[in-house]
Amino acid sequence: MMSTTAIPVLLCLHTDARGGAEEHALELLNGLDRQLFRPHLACTPQLAELLQRDLAADVEVFPLTLDSITHFAGARKLARILRTRKIQILHSHQFRASLFASPIGRLCGVPVIVETSHGREVWRKGLLRSRFFVDHLVAQCVDRFIAVSEATARHLIEKKGIPEHKISVIRSAIDLRKFDPNRPAPSGMKRSMGFAEGDPVLVVLGRLEPQKGHRVLIEAMPQVIQEFPTARLVCLSDGSLRAELEELVAKKGLIRNVRFVGRQPDVRDWLALAEFTVLPSFYEGFGLPVLEAMACGTPVIASDAGALPEVVGDAGLLFDPQSPDALTHAL
Repeated sequence: MMSTTAIPVLLCLHTDARGGAEEHALELLNGLDRQLFRPHLACTPQLAELLQRDLAADVEVFPLTLDSITHFAGARKLARILRTRKIQILHSHQFRASLFASPIGRLCGVPVIVETSHGREVWRKGLLRSRFFVDHLVAQCVDRFIAVSEATARHLIEKKGIPEHKISVIRSAIDLRKFDPNRPAPSGMKRSMGFAEGDPVLVVLGRLEPQKGHRVLIEAMPQVIQEFPTARLVCLSDGSLRAELEELVAKKGLIRNVRFVGRQPDVRDWLALAEFTVLPSFYEGFGLPVLEAMACGTPVIASDAGALPEVVGDAGLLFDPQSPDALTHAL
């Protein structure tokens, strides 16, 4: 039951896909102590639809599009939410959400404004977007930055020039009660994909986007299959590169060995199926799939990039993300 004296908190997200940052925000919204906080969420209509099924019923959701200074309707709507709900803490996830939400929050007199950084923004391309002078201006409206890893904190300090005293490192986490290393894979999963029951399966968790390094993994697979002909690779999730990656699989003669199964609502079954999981990202601000795999007792191979060495530690193998040969050796 929510306390009548609970502090109203509004989380802002600007993405339209469900990835690590969105899962992080979902856990936060569901896990906040209702005696202390009253949670609200402002996000794109697409993300609201994706999260709704798993979001606690008492979280008030405001579908909102605000990605340009010309979106006056979105700005007015956000300002109205902040005022009518008497928001005391405005918490944006990633700079693109903070870019518009934090200045509006400051103009509306929100007492505490927070921005959580989940790593580098892959959309920062081009002469203007790749510069950080806008970040410096928005940072004046932010009271505290949360970095989900030491690597992300270094990025904020060294690349964006955020004062170190304004940054706190709070690593992402998962609820271990949801994971069981002894969980068996559902019967028939391998057969449903055209695999034999004895085939060893590798699972890669991550959106099919350039940052995630699927191309390097697919380039490495032919050499792996030379030594282990029955090795199979299952790519979970979806993304803009799916058609291109499927074409590469065909070109490499891997159609029998590789499957794209789209986004799956419960990764635990797939991690129970896997001999090990692979995360070949060129950069990760944290890498929640690594925690999920380790919580399931599934061995991990991950790139030596961003925060992944922090997360993996000595619990898995690391490789150079630029080198298919290094990945082949690790596999």
